[in-house]
Amino acid sequence: MASDINRVVLIGNLTRDAELKYTSGGTAICKFSIANNRRRKQGDDWIDEVNYFDFVMFGRRAEGVSRYLSKGTRVAVEGQLRQDRWQDSEGQNRSRVETVVDNIQFLSGGTGGSSAQGSTGGNTSGQAESPSGPPSGKDVPQSSDFDDDIPF
Repeated sequence: MASDINRVVLIGNLTRDAELKYTSGGTAICKFSIANNRRRKQGDDWIDEVNYFDFVMFGRRAEGVSRYLSKGTRVAVEGQLRQDRWQDSEGQNRSRVETVVDNIQFLSGGTGGSSAQGSTGGNTSGQAESPSGPPSGKDVPQSSDFDDDIPF
């Protein structure tokens, strides 16, 4: 029997700054939303539609990444859909679908103008990559730092 698949990949711009909160146990929770534009043809005209999607991240990665998630930042997000269900104070059934983030990649620096490129997917330390751009000249190894006996 085939197993079920629950994967989402979206690219868009943040609609507002990320919100970072903590549980009573100290686990970080980062919530943010992106706008994803879609263009479709209706009759002879092209119509632009905007869809909004909610995301949530947990733990050390959420803490590290949250400071770089500001309004307008363009990101690619990969994750799994999760539906929360509850009853409101009037007894009405409510639900919300969020994407639990597995991987996020910064595609732009948003409205601030700085560029933050990189992916936290392969980052096992839990720390966000620095959005400061390429390393300065002092951080780049000089040719004298390498051995001369490279076998190829």
